[in-house]
Amino acid sequence: MAVQIVMDHTGDSRHFFDNSNAEALAEAERLFLQFTRKGYTAAVRKGPGEVTRITRFDPVAEETLLFPRLVGG
Repeated sequence: MAVQIVMDHTGDSRHFFDNSNAEALAEAERLFLQFTRKGYTAAVRKGPGEVTRITRFDPVAEETLLFPRLVGG
């Protein structure tokens, strides 16, 4: 079971999906695009302490983190 973790000002929400199910995979990609188009950064965990930023939906990623851009001033 794969998961997309979406961070925002309220904390995080987790969206689990079966990446062997075409319908669930399409919904996961839709969610990915929804947030990245809003300016969220996406990253996948490759291993302990190893995270890689991505710009395209990765259908085989077990864990994808989506977080808003930080704004400083």
